[in-house]
Amino acid sequence: MRNIAIIGSGSWGVALAIHLAKLENNIKIWSYSEEEANQINQYRKCKFLPNVVLPENISCSLDFENVVWGSDLVLHVTPSKFVRNTVKEYKCYVTNQPVLMCSKGFEQDTMYTLVDVLKEEMPFAKTGVLSGPSHAEEVSIGIPTAIVIGTQHESVKELVTNTFMNENMRVYSSIDVKGIELGGALKNIIAFCAGIAAGIGLGDNTFAALITRGLVEIKRLGIKMGANEDTFYGLTGLGDLIVTCLSQHSRNRNAGFLIGKGNSLSYVKEKIGMTIESVDNIDVAKRLSDKYKVEMPIVNAVYDVLNNHLEPERAVKLLMTRTPKSE
Repeated sequence: MRNIAIIGSGSWGVALAIHLAKLENNIKIWSYSEEEANQINQYRKCKFLPNVVLPENISCSLDFENVVWGSDLVLHVTPSKFVRNTVKEYKCYVTNQPVLMCSKGFEQDTMYTLVDVLKEEMPFAKTGVLSGPSHAEEVSIGIPTAIVIGTQHESVKELVTNTFMNENMRVYSSIDVKGIELGGALKNIIAFCAGIAAGIGLGDNTFAALITRGLVEIKRLGIKMGANEDTFYGLTGLGDLIVTCLSQHSRNRNAGFLIGKGNSLSYVKEKIGMTIESVDNIDVAKRLSDKYKVEMPIVNAVYDVLNNHLEPERAVKLLMTRTPKSE
């Protein structure tokens, strides 16, 4: 039995808590919301996973010290825009336990990946990233899932593999932390575009082209930023891209679908009711493509739909009529 600290009481944080609790670990979740903490502690419920009853060995607190101090492993699971400020609040309670980034996205001001934020704030800590095609709704009910632990530390790889792996969760490992993070952050933007395509009534041919060419864009930028090309054909690249583009559970796809149906962004945010990482990170993706001089027409199209009032149907036409080239 291990003591696991989870920073964030959203759907993914709670799904990880449920999985680890079933493996007889002691789980403490930190939440910023007293309402969410009370739901977990008193009613064994999470509002984002309404059909699941939480095991008794999960508790929730608003106190960082109570959650982090004495833990064997810290999982950070907040929206990307809150990562740095949240880490600043709990890093004084981190001693020698590893800290894993389980969120996907970028930091706006610096354009850092989220593990880079961890490293800057906690240079003394052993860090890593946990990623892969893993919807919270399915992990929380034990549907078989494969994930990847990305870390430079052999001891962290062994700890995470031993802690997480059972018949419902297979754990692979990689040292390509940058590639894993870029795959996880950028696939949300392609999934948003897939939702738009569904919203305006396009078909399977379109989705196949979008996923394939979207992967090309992710790979192009990733290689320029120092990632391993092979990573983008694995679980945290192609695997995560497929599940996020095609699944009913994907909030990024669902947000794009609502935009495709003609709804305003403010309405979409209210309707989804949770963080939409594609919307929060599209500006960074565009700036990174410009910085590294990488051609990313799908990313640019999503950027223009969200920021420059480009009509979705017009965006599709512009993508389809670009200058011919070899694949």
